[in-house]
Amino acid sequence: MKKLVIASGNSGKLREFRELLAARGIEVIPQGELGVPDADEPHETFVENALAKARHASRVAGLPAFADDSGICVTALAGAPGVRSARYAGPPPAGSPEGRAAQDARNNEKLVAALAGSADRRAHYCCVIVLVRHATDPEPLIAEGRWHGEVVAAPRGTNGFGYDPHFLIPALGRTAAELPAAEKNRISHRGCAIAALLAQLHEDPGFGNRDSDRAS
Repeated sequence: MKKLVIASGNSGKLREFRELLAARGIEVIPQGELGVPDADEPHETFVENALAKARHASRVAGLPAFADDSGICVTALAGAPGVRSARYAGPPPAGSPEGRAAQDARNNEKLVAALAGSADRRAHYCCVIVLVRHATDPEPLIAEGRWHGEVVAAPRGTNGFGYDPHFLIPALGRTAAELPAAEKNRISHRGCAIAALLAQLHEDPGFGNRDSDRAS
């Protein structure tokens, strides 16, 4: 399995996934390059959303596909923003187009405000990746990664994206946005999920060739 469609248009995710998988000789093709529109993400769990996106991309593109659903889960907020992380602050004001950076800024502003006065700043990033051989694959591969830290009020660093400037890793004394890309990819929730997925592929080298569901 050397070529995969990724069900995402997020430039930050695309960059990280390409860097993580290039070393394994796997080419990542963004779904937008194949004319695949975004899938709906109506579910309450990361795994359900990731599976829906992977199946949708595979169905339209006719290729194996993978998708991740990820977000930040804050202990004091009962796990929020969770699966709503990308649009935590809601859509942009009517009539005003907004890029990813502006949405990230509004999301972070809302998160910091929600934790104002809270002594419990614990949070973790969660990433769930689902890989399907085809749209009706009955045995998708599912991998998960978590990255524990805490939310800080003042942003630090210019790398990364999303909540990275406010996500502090206490053991390192740095936020995710202060880490070089290579270090972040090695220890992040996304890096851990990719490592878990590749381990599953290594344990099951015939995964890409199995087609038992279509034969039954």
